Amino acid sequence: MTHTSPESQADLATLWQRSCERLAAELPEQQYNTWIRPLPAAEVAQDGDTALVSLRVPNRFMLDWIRTQYSARLEAILGELHPGALRLDIALAPRSAAPASTGARPPAAILPGRALPPNAVQAQPLQPPQAAQGGQAYQGHAGAAYAQGNDAPQRAQRSHQVMGLNPALTFDKLVPGRANQMARTAALHVAGAPGQMYNPLFIYGGVGLGKTHLMNAVGNALLADKPDARILYLHAEQFISDVVKNYQRKTFDELKAKYHQLDLLLIDDVQFFAGKDRTQEEFFNAFEALLAKKAHIIMTSDTYPKGLANIDERLTSRFDAGLTVAIEPPELEMRVAILIKKAAQEGIDMPEDVAFFVAKNVRANVRELEGALRKVLAFAKFSHKEITINLAREALKDLLSIQNRQISVENIQKTVADFYKIKVADMYSKKRPASIAKPRQIAMYLAKELTQKSLPEIGELFGGRDHTTVLHAVRKIAGERGKDSELNQQLHVLEQTLKG
Repeated sequence: MTHTSPESQADLATLWQRSCERLAAELPEQQYNTWIRPLPAAEVAQDGDTALVSLRVPNRFMLDWIRTQYSARLEAILGELHPGALRLDIALAPRSAAPASTGARPPAAILPGRALPPNAVQAQPLQPPQAAQGGQAYQGHAGAAYAQGNDAPQRAQRSHQVMGLNPALTFDKLVPGRANQMARTAALHVAGAPGQMYNPLFIYGGVGLGKTHLMNAVGNALLADKPDARILYLHAEQFISDVVKNYQRKTFDELKAKYHQLDLLLIDDVQFFAGKDRTQEEFFNAFEALLAKKAHIIMTSDTYPKGLANIDERLTSRFDAGLTVAIEPPELEMRVAILIKKAAQEGIDMPEDVAFFVAKNVRANVRELEGALRKVLAFAKFSHKEITINLAREALKDLLSIQNRQISVENIQKTVADFYKIKVADMYSKKRPASIAKPRQIAMYLAKELTQKSLPEIGELFGGRDHTTVLHAVRKIAGERGKDSELNQQLHVLEQTLKG
């Protein structure tokens, strides 16, 4: 039997706390508060000659995230603070440790934003949501009934159809990148701890960028972790249809039974509620009922809440009360990664130079990128040729010719000038007032994003400016876009206009 000295025992007792303090100094505050601070304190014990650090996390999605993003650094820090042999064991907290569901809040040690006490004990896993009372059934997506019973595995399987979730849309199939980083992180947090933070979660962005994928990923994640969770995914038009149907039949109790008892509501394209007063009234009622019972709501839209037209202000203020995040068009590196991963899912190795060529020429959104990939793969299959840049150019010749015809620096300059009500000649002039300089920088940014022109070529088309001026403009607008929702919306409108 191995005995440890009092000094060694004291070292082990504070090892986890000291490691967290080190990690807190290294990570951005929001990142640390989201992923590390909510963790229960790890148990540290001597196992023979090895110190065993056992960290038990409350759900599988937090587990995957901690393992992939932080385990290597945690292990390195632990090794630096403890000179002897050490092993870090990160696993899921056992379900048997969970108390019976009472609707109570989880222990304080795992609530986001709460400091861990130095002597914190291992926390219980998050409690599952309360089941419906008395075997009650409710209407799911497409009118199917979902009854609470004892057949959890069968229920989990059929609920994908009943609840409207697409089981193929999961977090592991969503390529992460700067364009979706904040939205993805927030969605992972909601999946791991629904009803606590970021409620409601409002995700906005253009078509085909992955908003629906992200919402379904949260639903599938929660369903896998808690098969009894009551989840509904639907498009806003389905909610409108339900309101109309129940209004005609005067059966609003059915509407409440369907929507007010959920644990997670996922609703796509809420901009479709515009101008529909009765629908907005019923959604407001459902919204308030769900928040009151600490259920989670995730919505998507093509614009940020305050940009929604013909929607009651009390609704848009509720939409904006949680966390609003944007999904941007994917940057070049992310587009390359998406192409390579999607091809791999089809069992095909996509050469990196071909992926780079396609990604450079298809910029609008993930949906168009996947469409271009399908064309390239089909062309290679039917022509019995290897996938090369020349083959990709041939497969996408129609798309490339349309793109080259539609988007030019001159077209960008005219579109931006019209949008900001300045003269096209101001794009080339030496004038520097903010009312002209900012639109000029936006036009340079869009020229870099939407054309194949180099920085010197763009500078030449903007009155013979140096390429460093263009680079400064591109970086400045890109940086501001991530912080300024109004600018981001303006850029989105300009991009959609230029892409036809």
